Amino acid sequence: MGSLFRSETMCLAQLFLQSGTAYECLSALGEKGLVQFRDLNQNVSSFQRKFVGEVKRCEELERILVYLVQEINRADIPLPEGEASPPAPPLKQVLEMQEQLQKLEVELREVTKNKEKLRKNLLELIEYTHMLRVTKTFVKRNVEFEPTYEEFPSLESDSLLDYSCMQRLGAKLGFVSGLINQGKVEAFEKMLWRVCKGYTIVSYAELDESLEDPETGEVIKWYVFLISFWGEQIGHKVKKICDCYHCHVYPYPNTAEERREIQEGLNTRIQDLYTVLHKTEDYLRQVLCKAAESVYSRVIQVKKMKAIYHMLNMCSFDVTNKCLIAEVWCPEADLQDLRRALEEGSRESGATIPSFMNIIPTKETPPTRIRTNKFTEGFQNIVDAYGVGSYREVNPALFTIITFPFLFAVMFGDFGHGFVMFLFALLLVLNENHPRLNQSQEIMRMFFNGRYILLLMGLFSVYTGLIYNDCFSKSVNLFGSGWNVSAMYSSSHPPAEHKKMVLWNDSVVRHNSILQLDPSIPGVFRGPYPLGIDPIWNLATNRLTFLNSFKMKMSVILGIIHMTFGVILGIFNHLHFRKKFNIYLVSIPELLFMLCIFGYLIFMIFYKWLVFSAETSRVAPSILIEFINMFLFPASKTSGLYTGQEYVQRVLLVVTALSVPVLFLGKPLFLLWLHNGRSCFGVNRSGYTLIRKDSEEEVSLLGSQDVEEGNHQVEDGCREMACEEFNFGEILMTQVIHSIEYCLGCISNTASYLRLWALSLAHAQLSDVLWAMLMRVGLRVDTTYGVLLLLPVIALFAVLTIFILLIMEGLSAFLHAIRLHWVEFQNKFYVGAGTKFVPFSFSLLSSKFNNDDSVA
Repeated sequence: MGSLFRSETMCLAQLFLQSGTAYECLSALGEKGLVQFRDLNQNVSSFQRKFVGEVKRCEELERILVYLVQEINRADIPLPEGEASPPAPPLKQVLEMQEQLQKLEVELREVTKNKEKLRKNLLELIEYTHMLRVTKTFVKRNVEFEPTYEEFPSLESDSLLDYSCMQRLGAKLGFVSGLINQGKVEAFEKMLWRVCKGYTIVSYAELDESLEDPETGEVIKWYVFLISFWGEQIGHKVKKICDCYHCHVYPYPNTAEERREIQEGLNTRIQDLYTVLHKTEDYLRQVLCKAAESVYSRVIQVKKMKAIYHMLNMCSFDVTNKCLIAEVWCPEADLQDLRRALEEGSRESGATIPSFMNIIPTKETPPTRIRTNKFTEGFQNIVDAYGVGSYREVNPALFTIITFPFLFAVMFGDFGHGFVMFLFALLLVLNENHPRLNQSQEIMRMFFNGRYILLLMGLFSVYTGLIYNDCFSKSVNLFGSGWNVSAMYSSSHPPAEHKKMVLWNDSVVRHNSILQLDPSIPGVFRGPYPLGIDPIWNLATNRLTFLNSFKMKMSVILGIIHMTFGVILGIFNHLHFRKKFNIYLVSIPELLFMLCIFGYLIFMIFYKWLVFSAETSRVAPSILIEFINMFLFPASKTSGLYTGQEYVQRVLLVVTALSVPVLFLGKPLFLLWLHNGRSCFGVNRSGYTLIRKDSEEEVSLLGSQDVEEGNHQVEDGCREMACEEFNFGEILMTQVIHSIEYCLGCISNTASYLRLWALSLAHAQLSDVLWAMLMRVGLRVDTTYGVLLLLPVIALFAVLTIFILLIMEGLSAFLHAIRLHWVEFQNKFYVGAGTKFVPFSFSLLSSKFNNDDSVA
C-alpha cells in the first residue's frame, strides 16, 4: 500500500563502468529493469556519438532479420516463439552471428533469385504452348509450299482474306503471335488499325484458363493473337506496338513440322523445369525451416544489443577514455539490486576492476515510480491518462480501485446487466494467459487490458442492482414485500377506526383505477425491505417520483463525500512536503466552506429521513426550501426541521464567510511575512525540490521549514537569492485564482454529481422500454405459436441488450465516471505534473511477430 499510496523515493546515482565491462553491465541492468538513464550527451547529434557504428551494425542485422521473417512468412512456415527470453549476445559472438546472418541472406537471395528465374521461364514456356495450340486453328498451312514463302489458306476456306491480290503483288507475308492482357485488346486493335492503315489482319482467341503473369505474378485472363502483315516496315511497326502494350510475343513456326518439333521440345523443357523447380523449392524450404528455429532468439538478441548501445550513447567518457560515466534514476529500494547487477556484469566480462556506483545529491525533481501489478495497472492507467503524478504526491489510483467501479455501478445499477458484464470479465481473467487474447485486435485487446476494471464494475453493478432491486428492468421479490395491501380494507379494522382512516371497500376498489397505500394505517407498512428497494414499487404509478427523489439525494451525498475526501487527501500532501501552513490556511478553510454549506445539506437529508415518520411526513418541511432560506433570511419565521435551526444556520454562514478571506489572503500574507519578517533564511534542506521549479512559494518555504524543525542556522547569500526571486503579486494572483475556482467549483461540482442520478434513470428507462417492446410482446402471444415466436424474440432481446445497454450505456457510464474522478475528485489534491519513470528494461521490448516489420 505504501508504494501505491505514494510514489517511491528515488535517488540519482552515478555509474562508473569500465570500457570492457560496460556492455555486460548494461545487459544485466536491462534484464532487471532497475534504472532510468539520463542523457549526458544532449548537445551531441546521434551521428557523432561513440557507439554509432555498433548501432548501425544492429540496424543492418535487423534488416537481414526482417528479410528472413518476410521469406519465412511467404513460405507459410510457422514462427516459433520461445517461452524464455534469451540474453543479449556476448561481444565475442556478435561478429560470428553477423557473418552467419549475412551468409544466410546471400544464400537465400541467390536461391530465391534462381527460383524466380526458373518460375518465369516455366510460365513463358506454358504461355508458348498455349499460343501454339490456339494459333493452329487460325491458319491452315500447306506442307507442299516451300518454307521460304509465306502460306495462306484458299479463298474457299477463308473468304475474308483476298490472298489472290497479295499473290499478284508478290508480297511476302509475315506473322507476329503472342498473348495480350484481356483489358488491352480493344485499344491494341485500334492502334494497329490506325498505325498500319489496315495492312494487317488480326485474329484473337480467348484462353480457357487464367494464367499467371511472369512479370507481376498476377493471375489474369489472356487473349492469344496472330497478326498477318506484309512488308518489313509494317512488321517493325507491329513489333513496336506489341512492346508498347506489353504483349508477350513468341516465334511463330513456318511449317507444321517445325510446329511439332517446337511443341515436343517445349514439353520436354517444361518437365525438366518442373523437376528443377520442385527441388529448388524443397531446398529453399529446408533453409527457411532451419532459419525459423533460431530467428526468434536472434530477433530478441539484436533488439537487446541495440538497446544497450543506445544507452551507452547516453553515457560520457572520463578524461582517460577508459571509463564510461552514466547517471541514472533508481528507486532507493532497488539500490542493492543495482550493485549486484554491476557486480554480475563485471564478473561475466572477466574484468579485474569492477564497476561501481555513487549516489549524488541533486535538487532536480525525480521521475515518478509507482509499482503496479496486473490488477492495479488498469486503474493506474486511468489516473495517468489525466497526468502522471508529481513526485511523492498522493496517488489517487489506490482509492480509484474502489470509487471508480462504485460510481460506475451507481449509474449502471442493474443486477442482470452487471452479472453479464461480470461473467465476461471473469472469462477474460480466467483465460488471461491464452496467446490469442494477447495477440488480438485493438478493440479486444483494450477489453483484455481492462479485464479487472470490468470485473469490479460488473461486481459493483450487481450490488447496486440489488439495492435498486432492478434485474433487466424487473424487480425481484426475494424476502417478501414489507407492504400489506389487505390491511387497507375496512374489514381488517374495527368499526370505531373507520372514521379516523381512509380505508378501502369493494366499491372503492371497483370505481377507482388508482389506489394509494397509506403507511400510517396500522398493518399496511410492516417494516423496510431487508436489502434495497421494496419490489412493490415496481408496480406503483409514482415509482419514478420515489426513485428520482431517492437517487437525487443519494447522488448529492456521494458527491459531497467524494469531494471532501479529496480535500482531506490534500492534507497528506501538505504534511509530507512539510507545508503545515497550507493545512491551516488552505485545507481547513476549504473543508469549512464545503462542510458548512453542503455538509449541512447532507445533515438535513439524514435528519429528515430519521426524525420524520409516516404519520408526520405530511408536515415535514421541504429540504430545498429550507436550504434556500438559509441564504435569503426570510422575514417570516418558518417551522423548520428542528428547534434553533435559524441560529445554527447563521453560525454556519458566518464560518463560511470568514473562511473565504482566509482562503484568498491567508497563504500570500503568510509567505510575505516570512519573506519580510526574517533577515535571512536558515537553509538546511536535504533531498529534492518537491515542488515545481521557480516557484515563489519555495523561496519562503526555505525559511518556514526551519521554523517547523527548530533549525536557525544561517547561510551566506540567501537574502540576495530570496529578494531576487520572491514575487508577492504572482503568489497572490495564483491563490486568488485557485480560491475562486474552488468556491465556484464546490457548487458546480456538486451539481455535476447529479449525473449519477440522470444516467441511472436513463439506464433503467431504456431497459424498461426494451423489455416492453420485445419480451412483453413475445410473452403475451398465445401458446400455439408462442414458443416459436419466443425464441427469435429472446435472441433479439439478448443482442439489443448487449449492444445498447451493455456496450453503449456501459461506455457512457464509464466516461462519466472518469470525468467525476478527473475533474471533481482529483483537482482537490492531485497536481499530475510529474514525469513517468521509464526504466531501461528488456521486458518493454516487443517479442511478437505481428507483421513483416516486427523487428524493425
